Amino acid sequence: MRNHQINLFLFILFSFFSNAQDMSKYTSGWEGKMATPEVFKLKVEIENLGSKNSRFRISNSSTIIDIPLHLGKDSIIITGFEDNYSFEGELSEDGKEVNGFIKSGILLYHINLKASKNKTYSGVWNPLMIGTLKSLNFYLSVENGKGNEYEAYPFFGDNRFTGTWCFDFQKDKDTISFADYKTGLKFIGKLLPQKIELGIYLGKSLITSIDLKKSLDDWKIGEFVTSIIDENLGILQLTELENGISKNSFPNTHSVLVSENGKIIYEKYFDGYTANVPHDMRSASKSISSAIAGIAKDQVLFTSVGQSIFDFLPKKYQKQKDRLNAKIDIKSLLTMSSGLDADDYTRERTPVASENNYQPSDDWLATVLSAPMINRPNTIAEYGSANPFLLGVALDSIVSEPLELFMDKYLFQKLEISNYIIQTDEKGKPYFGGGMYLTPRDMIKFGALYLNKGRYNNEQVISENWINSSVKKYLPLENVPDKNPYGYLWWHNTYQANKKMVSSIEARGAGGQYIFVVPDLKVVVAITSGNWRNGKTQQPEIIFEEYILPYLDD
Repeated sequence: MRNHQINLFLFILFSFFSNAQDMSKYTSGWEGKMATPEVFKLKVEIENLGSKNSRFRISNSSTIIDIPLHLGKDSIIITGFEDNYSFEGELSEDGKEVNGFIKSGILLYHINLKASKNKTYSGVWNPLMIGTLKSLNFYLSVENGKGNEYEAYPFFGDNRFTGTWCFDFQKDKDTISFADYKTGLKFIGKLLPQKIELGIYLGKSLITSIDLKKSLDDWKIGEFVTSIIDENLGILQLTELENGISKNSFPNTHSVLVSENGKIIYEKYFDGYTANVPHDMRSASKSISSAIAGIAKDQVLFTSVGQSIFDFLPKKYQKQKDRLNAKIDIKSLLTMSSGLDADDYTRERTPVASENNYQPSDDWLATVLSAPMINRPNTIAEYGSANPFLLGVALDSIVSEPLELFMDKYLFQKLEISNYIIQTDEKGKPYFGGGMYLTPRDMIKFGALYLNKGRYNNEQVISENWINSSVKKYLPLENVPDKNPYGYLWWHNTYQANKKMVSSIEARGAGGQYIFVVPDLKVVVAITSGNWRNGKTQQPEIIFEEYILPYLDD
C-alpha cells in the first residue's frame, strides 16, 4: 500500500511537471527585481598590455569574461570573447589610452580605456546604454504559448532603455532561451511550477539572474520621473516651454539644448534622461555619415563625388551593373538622388524611410543594387536610407582599418566624443543609414563643427570646402510634402521668428531627433524625443520656432 502511494505521488508529480512544460501555462506577464542598479554597469579591463600575460576582462560584482588577449598589427587589439561578440581597439600614440569597440548584437559600443598602473587599461561598458538603472523592476511578457512554441519579450522598469528585439525562441524540456538581436544579450529561463528563474548572459557568461513570478498588477515602467533635470545653469530661460512639457503639450520630449557662440546657454532633460545617456538618433546620424565621407575625401581616399558606386564594389557585385545604375555616384548618394527604388515610405507629413525592402535579406547590397531604377541619378531626390547605406559600403572599401576605428580616430576623438554607439549592417559594418546613439551635448558639438566651417578646438577636422558643399541646396525632396531642399545628407528649412525669416540646416531623425544649425544667429540647438509611434516626429520644429527662436532673435 505504501509503495502504491509513493508511486502514485511520483506519477502525479511527473504529470504536473510534464504538463507544466506546455507554454500555454506560462503565457502571461512575469516580473521580478534585479539585484542592484549597476548590474549592467560593466567594468572592462586590459591587463599587462603587450606582454604574454595580457588579459581581457569584463566584470560587475563578479567576473563575467576573463580570457587571454591577442594583439593585431599596428597596435590594433582584437579579440573574440564569446561567439558573436568581439572587442577591437587601438592604442593611442602616447600609450595612455585604448579606444575601441565592443561588438554585441548589431551594436558597436565605443569604449575608452584609460591607463593605470602595470599597463592596465580600464573603462566602463553598459549594454543598456543608460548607466545606473533608475528602477530595479524587470518584466517578461510570454506570448502565444502552445506546447513548445512561444515568444518572450523582456522589459526594463527604466524606460530610457530603447527596448529589445528578441528572436530565436527555443525550448528544451524545462528550459527556454532567446536572444536580443539589438544588444546581443541572451536570456535563459528555467520553468518551475510557480516561477521562472531567468538568467541574462553575454554568450555563455552570466551577467545576472532574476526570479520571476506572475504579474498581478499593471507594470510600472518609467515611473521614476520626479522633476526636470537642469544640467547647465545657462542664461536662457524658457519657462513657457518647460510648462508645456510638464503639462504634456509636447509629449516624450527628452532633452532641449541651446548653444550660442560656442557656449551652452540652455540645457534641460526630461523623463529621467541626463547628460550622460546616449540617445537613439535614428536618421539624424545620416548627417554624421556625410561628415565621414568628407573626411575620406579630404584624405584623398577617393578623388571625386562623381565616381560611380561600382568603383568601390567587389567583383561579385559588378554583374549587377547596367548603363543606368552605373551613373549612381557618391554625390547622388549624398543628395538622395540615386534613382533607386530601394526604400518603402510611410507617407506622412515627413516620410520615414523604411529599410524593409532590403534589411530582411541575407545580402543587403545585392538587394539594393537589384532594385529598379525609377529616375536618372542626380535628377530627382527622394528621401531614403538605401542611399547612405551604399555610401557606407563605398567608404568601408577604401579605408585601411576597420571603418568604425577610422570614424573614431578622425571625427569622434577630434570632437572629444567617447560615449556613443554605432549600429551595424548585416555584415557587422557601420550602417550609414542611421541608428547611432550620441548624447545631446555631443550632438551640439557635431552641429557646432558645421557652424564653425569644420573647425573644433582650433583644428580643421573637416575641410571648409566640404562643409560648404555639404550645406548647399541641391534638389528638393520630392517625397516630402514640404519638398525641403537637401544638401549632403543635411535638411534645409526656414522658420519665422519676430517677423523675420530664419534659415536652418538640420540633421533629422524619426521620433523627433534634431540638430538645428543656424549660421545667421551662430546657434546650434539639439532636441531629442521618443515619439516613435504617435505621429509627432516633427514636434521639435514647433518647439524650435515658437519657443526657442523668439528668445534668440530679439
